[in-house]
Amino acid sequence: MKGAKKNSLGWIGFVASRYVRRGRKNSPSPILAILGIATGVLALIIILAVMNGFQLGFIESILEISSYHLRVEEFPPEKADEIGDRVRSLHGISAVMPFREFQGLIRGRRSSQHGVVIRGLPADALQRDSGMAAKLEFESGGFNLENERSILLGSELARALSVRLDDEVTLFSIAGLFEEADTALVNTFTVTGIFRSGFYEYDLGWGFINLETSEALAGSKLSLGIKLRDRWQDRQALALIEKNLAGEAAFNNIKLSTWQDYNRAFFGALRTEKLFMFLLVGLIFIVVGLNIFQAQRRAVLERREEIGLLRAVGGGDTAVRLVFVWDGLIIGFCGAGAGLVLGLLIASNISFFFTIMESTVNWIIGIINFLSGSFSGAEEFAVFSPAVFYIKEIPSRIIPHEVFLIFMFGFLSALLAAWFASGKVSRSGPAEVLRYE
Repeated sequence: MKGAKKNSLGWIGFVASRYVRRGRKNSPSPILAILGIATGVLALIIILAVMNGFQLGFIESILEISSYHLRVEEFPPEKADEIGDRVRSLHGISAVMPFREFQGLIRGRRSSQHGVVIRGLPADALQRDSGMAAKLEFESGGFNLENERSILLGSELARALSVRLDDEVTLFSIAGLFEEADTALVNTFTVTGIFRSGFYEYDLGWGFINLETSEALAGSKLSLGIKLRDRWQDRQALALIEKNLAGEAAFNNIKLSTWQDYNRAFFGALRTEKLFMFLLVGLIFIVVGLNIFQAQRRAVLERREEIGLLRAVGGGDTAVRLVFVWDGLIIGFCGAGAGLVLGLLIASNISFFFTIMESTVNWIIGIINFLSGSFSGAEEFAVFSPAVFYIKEIPSRIIPHEVFLIFMFGFLSALLAAWFASGKVSRSGPAEVLRYE
């Protein structure tokens, strides 16, 4: 029985592969279906990889620089060290950062001024928080907040204020108007570092000063930013912190929030954008699946005499139907596999392939200009020009489970189309088919 089953599968695979290789003169070539699936898988992998690169870059900038994974607020400032030590000792905590944050107005050279969000941090903040250190790239200077009159500015903010390293800026604290401040609200600072985060909003509107200095400008209110080893464990970590601090009167009014609560609207918009992009590009598989369905139905009709012959020599309904299903399996696997390999290759080297494409387009434009005698010195073509997009290179992030899902969409679209199209096989009797042959 096992040998018969093996032989049965053997002839099914042989006949199906023969149909794929040769096809029919009046039928669409299976190669077109394979190319259609490969194109869909390739496009979806590349599009989602680039989208993931942009979205995760923004999300990580927000989490590592601004919102942290968890926040502890509304606690007595004198209890900050105690809370920090107790939270730091809990499982899954990677960093605890005390900070103050307030809005202000900053003035640079030539009387230029700009609104700014100022965050007070300890001088050793980058040693405490490796995630933040990885996201901040200093164009000049460094993370130097040892001096109480030092300030770090975003690259776009420094450009807007026309200031460079070691220049002086004047900071006016808006928050200080509503808080108890020990010194004047207007203070002069020296620029000791100009950073770039890759997130335009931060580079244009953020600055960092010494934590002790921030108390004079923003009052004594203090917050703790907490980083987790796994940000998706935020709810568990929140419950653990609440349990650890429960039962003490000083912490009755403490406020805890997670990164998902703090950035709910923004992250929800990104999730919706990605979902709709996935659905729109996924329509490719629906179109290809319908084409395969129609092609397979036509193949069933055109091969009625062959189907009748196969059934006459002992092929059952299921076995003959599996010939066409196997045909769809081959098309789906080859198409999805080819698209997967090419998609991963391009997505992993996206900047290199865009450079080749831009060079090719510029070369063609150069030849056209040469033949037409036009040497206007126009700007070169760039898909993602730094003058338009706030990026130095095209980001790309490949997420394994998304790649697997895309591959299965492409594979199953062909397999299911072949299965439903081959349903007419069981309605073709050998006597009826071979009566006039």
